[in-house]
Amino acid sequence: MRWCASLLFLLLPALAAAIETDYRIDPTTSQATFEVRLFWVDSINGHFTQVVGDVLPGPRADSWVVDATIAVDSVAMSSSRIRQWVLAPSFFDAGHHPVIHFVSDPFAQAELDHGGMLSGYLTMRGVTAPIHFAVQPTHCERLASEPCTILLHGNLQRSTFGMTSDRLALSDSVELNLSITLQRESR
Repeated sequence: MRWCASLLFLLLPALAAAIETDYRIDPTTSQATFEVRLFWVDSINGHFTQVVGDVLPGPRADSWVVDATIAVDSVAMSSSRIRQWVLAPSFFDAGHHPVIHFVSDPFAQAELDHGGMLSGYLTMRGVTAPIHFAVQPTHCERLASEPCTILLHGNLQRSTFGMTSDRLALSDSVELNLSITLQRESR
């Protein structure tokens, strides 16, 4: 009998975790956009239409962790020629690196409610580097059934991820904007 009680005691944390709520990133309404300056007077804009992933309860109470993936070939551009160029080895190198992956550091609910910074690690073209996103204030209820949209803004340096071609024509700095819609999913 003590053995059963001990086993139940050990399983209680696992049972509690199994009924926790997490959120899925809704791929039909989420997107990531980017802008890079061309010859310092114009810009190249694009957006990714396949953003998927999870937002899970973090290690501390009232904290979250984001795990998101973007399919590189989901990029939409103003012309097919420019699209082919950004998918080529000198830019995203979609043939060798078909996804962009982001995993956040744990962040508190208050950073969503009041705005703040979302830090983590971005993997692109086989290179993983730290990145920081400014989070616009939004309130996502942990137990709400309605979708919640989070708006993020950040910058990265192309050279950090091995994109060193076309340095005379393109800025090294790339502006990123993400609109991520979270849909509650019970586990």
